[in-house]
Amino acid sequence: MEEKEIKIKYNNWNNLKQNINISKIPEFYVKEKQIWYIHNWLNIWFESNWKWDDFKRPVLVLKKVGALFFVATMTTKWKNNKFYYSLDKSYFNKESSVSLSQVKIIDKKRFFEQIWKISWEDFKQIKKELQDMLF
Repeated sequence: MEEKEIKIKYNNWNNLKQNINISKIPEFYVKEKQIWYIHNWLNIWFESNWKWDDFKRPVLVLKKVGALFFVATMTTKWKNNKFYYSLDKSYFNKESSVSLSQVKIIDKKRFFEQIWKISWEDFKQIKKELQDMLF
C-alpha cells in the first residue's frame, strides 16, 4: 500500500472515530459470549488487521466492565496453535478463530452489529486458554 493510500485510510478512520466519540451511548445490550462487529482502527506492524475498508472487525465479548468490554478479535483464518482458538463452521459457515493474542478493552460505542453467540463449552474453553496463556 502506498503512503498516500495509508494517509487517506488513517484520515478516514480519524473522521469516523470523532463521530463515534460524539455519538450517544447505544441503547442495545452487549453480553458475554456474543460475537459483534465493532468499529476498529487501523493496526500497526504485527497487530492483526482485517479485510474490510469500512473499519469493522468481528470480536468475541469476554467480559463486561461497566460501559467497557474485554474482547478478543476474530479472524476467518483457521489456525491451530496456542494463540488461536478455532471455532467450527457453524458460527460463520466458514472456518474462523478467536485470536487470544489480540485481546483489548473497548468502549460500548464501538459496537454496531451483533453477529452470533457461541456455546458455553467454547466460551469456557476460550477463557481457560486465555487465562493459561496470559497468566
